[in-house]
Amino acid sequence: MRLLTLLKSKIHRATVTEANVDYIGSITIDRDLIERAGLLPGELVHVWNVDNGERLETYVMVGERGSGTICINGAAAHKVEVGHRVIITAFVLTDERIQPKMILVDECNRFVQEMRLPE
Repeated sequence: MRLLTLLKSKIHRATVTEANVDYIGSITIDRDLIERAGLLPGELVHVWNVDNGERLETYVMVGERGSGTICINGAAAHKVEVGHRVIITAFVLTDERIQPKMILVDECNRFVQEMRLPE
């Protein structure tokens, strides 16, 4: 068996609504976005800052449904500013092809559309 690391979930160009250095780690994401992107609480995610190029890894915490919350917590909060745009991704080790759940959001972190990888 050969395992590949493939994209599983993506929230594209979310806007950071809060950066909380005093919280103990993680990224808090609106529950609606978590569900649409197929993420799980506690799941490892990569966060790529579109505005300054910073990259970090953390884990998902559930935010209030419909709030639009994208809050970077803990030390990682030093890598973002409120208003920065970020791409949030999760990967899976698998030996099968998968179709990632990828969503595009607007500047208020409301779902706009599903996205697909080109074949």
